[in-house]
Amino acid sequence: MKFGPIHVDHIGIATHNLDEASNFWRLLGLNEGSEDEIVREQGVKTRFFSTSTGQVNGHPTQIELLEPTSQDTPIGKFLDKRGPGIQQLCFNVGDLVGLIGYLLDNGITMIDNVPRKGAGGKDIAFVHPKSTGGVLVELTQA
Repeated sequence: MKFGPIHVDHIGIATHNLDEASNFWRLLGLNEGSEDEIVREQGVKTRFFSTSTGQVNGHPTQIELLEPTSQDTPIGKFLDKRGPGIQQLCFNVGDLVGLIGYLLDNGITMIDNVPRKGAGGKDIAFVHPKSTGGVLVELTQA
């Protein structure tokens, strides 16, 4: 049952405005990504900030700021219901398809039973919060 290596890839933070939300992360000294990305399938505009330490296989843990492209998107609905804040915790895994099957076989409720494309063209799948103690968990594999 090895699906690793597994490490924290990023923490997703929902915000109404990327520019306003970016100020703190810049002041903290995190490295801002070169450009924002719109992920149309999810109705979100993303901006990444990287730590300079804690790298696993050359990949630092990141903060992903998430701005909805409209109110009727998952991030727009999250903001309406809960306001700005941590929206998801993402783990990078070595075998995404194998891990999804393993989780399903063990009674875990998945939002995505098969991977789909996320920011940066990575394969992603979400685990339903009712199976994780209330935390939306994203799984990704580059």
